[in-house]
Amino acid sequence: MVELTLTRMADGGIHDQIGGGFCRYSVDERWEIPHFEKMLYDNAQLLPLYALASRRFGEARFARIARDLLAWIVREMTAPEGGFFTALDADSEHEEGKFYVWQRDEVRGLLDDAEFAVAASYYGFDRAPNFEQHAWNPIVATPLDRVAPALGIGAGDAAARLACATQKLFAARSTRVLPGLDDKILTANNALMIGGIARAARLLDAAPLMGLADDALDRLHRDAWRDGRLHAKAGGDAARFPAYLDDHAFLLDALIESLQCRWNPRDLAWAIALADALIERFEDRQQGGFFFTAHDHETLPQRPRPWIDDAVPSGNGIAARALLRLGHLLGETRCLDAAERTLRAAWSTMQQMPQACATLQRALMDSLDPRTLVIVRFDTVEEEEAWRTALHACGELRRVDAYFIPDDAGELPGTLAAQKYVPGGVAYVCRGLQCDPPITYANHLAAALATKDEGTPAS
Repeated sequence: MVELTLTRMADGGIHDQIGGGFCRYSVDERWEIPHFEKMLYDNAQLLPLYALASRRFGEARFARIARDLLAWIVREMTAPEGGFFTALDADSEHEEGKFYVWQRDEVRGLLDDAEFAVAASYYGFDRAPNFEQHAWNPIVATPLDRVAPALGIGAGDAAARLACATQKLFAARSTRVLPGLDDKILTANNALMIGGIARAARLLDAAPLMGLADDALDRLHRDAWRDGRLHAKAGGDAARFPAYLDDHAFLLDALIESLQCRWNPRDLAWAIALADALIERFEDRQQGGFFFTAHDHETLPQRPRPWIDDAVPSGNGIAARALLRLGHLLGETRCLDAAERTLRAAWSTMQQMPQACATLQRALMDSLDPRTLVIVRFDTVEEEEAWRTALHACGELRRVDAYFIPDDAGELPGTLAAQKYVPGGVAYVCRGLQCDPPITYANHLAAALATKDEGTPAS
């Protein structure tokens, strides 16, 4: 079901076939015509999903879609000072979709005969117009493996012609008036994208992607984190907008994901501060779980404790899951207890509407069956590379968190302080609060993780 859905989304009009990224939703039963608005939070969630699908299903095309999505983020959604803009409007020049749709004669004039023959069949320009009876929104109308034999050419030739055609269409489209840009730097949405990039960087084995996420983290730390308080947006007027549950929970989750790509003492300290803020300023001290607004927020007619997933994951679900992961990393029972109180408070809702509480269910699984934790201590770049290579060689590891901490990382909090460096590097493999004996040979890591990973469900 997941593979089919991701394939249909990638083939349809909701996916920007020419420039990458996904629009907000489709408005027709064939998934050919989207509402052309592009939201940061949608793409932040789809990025790691397509990266994971590329590993899970061995589907190179899914990895390419993830990389094209990132290219669009860099090109159109990244602020010069770091951080990500909120959305692109559906309209340009007062017309919805005008930036994205085509006239067939326009396409014909841009391409040579060989390119047009492939592109017309692949993108559906050889069919009746699919957008308001007068224009074409590109879709994958005919897969390339059917286009090539129909034209009597090889698969490689067809792919090369399509690539040239797409480049020309992209260049021509780039001269059009761009859709309106919502240039706010919102903390929660940025945190979703930062976490998504970190997951994708590991799944695609593309460490350089983290530079983009690090720039965004630096922007939030500089412009949305002030005097130990988080704000809902970055910018000169940020102080007007105290951060909500989603801002804290999503950013905590993003920091945990980022720490697995590269160790940063500032980010660990920041994660601890965010966890403290969640527990001290948002927790319902009588019934458990977290309010959407802080205790010192302005008085509202109602203070919800959001349980269910909507366009973004449940703030309580992400908070519980992130607190569990941080609590196990540090051996901090305060975090683990707050997560358990959240799950107990949400239990009746999870029973009544399980299909609406997927994030909380993932947190429940992490509570009842803790994720495997790997701590690698190293000294040199060569040691780190050897242990990362050993971890990567283990294949797709489900429900495993791995942190690579250099020996010069300074004083570490919690149980991390006891996990000392050993010359040549050392790995500590734990589940919950129980750890195996240290592993001092990288080639022994696979066997240790195989026993931990047996029978565990997908992350």
